[in-house]
Amino acid sequence: MSSLATPQGKALRSRRAALRRDQLRAFLCALAALPIGAASVRANPAENNDAMLKLATQRGCMACHSILPAPKRTDGLPPIAPAWRDIAIKYRDDPGASDRLTRTVMTGSNPQSRHWAGKVSAVTMPPNADVVSEAEARVLVNWLLVIVP
Repeated sequence: MSSLATPQGKALRSRRAALRRDQLRAFLCALAALPIGAASVRANPAENNDAMLKLATQRGCMACHSILPAPKRTDGLPPIAPAWRDIAIKYRDDPGASDRLTRTVMTGSNPQSRHWAGKVSAVTMPPNADVVSEAEARVLVNWLLVIVP
């Protein structure tokens, strides 16, 4: 039996279909957020954060990531994915971080590259090209890289 024929697979397909339907709306939201981030006189940081959190939630990012580090889960395991604050701190001085992280969002993370080992679960980031456009991914990555001043 194919893994997509299972109830979990059907739920995943349904979620992806719903995300695709909202893709145009979210893309327009991301485009609207670009000028917000570029022209601070038109929006305050809280408004920009709200727009980015909305986009991240619509795209499913918040299912695994959090803004601030999370404690171990109730089952005793570490969080599924690194907190965005930790990502921002780790990559803030890396000039290639935006491109590399955008590529990771789109194509998924390398299971052999365990640079978050011991801090998060062993689950790798799946490819997200079917639920987020490259422009949306870049906007989100650039936003999360400046979360921590």
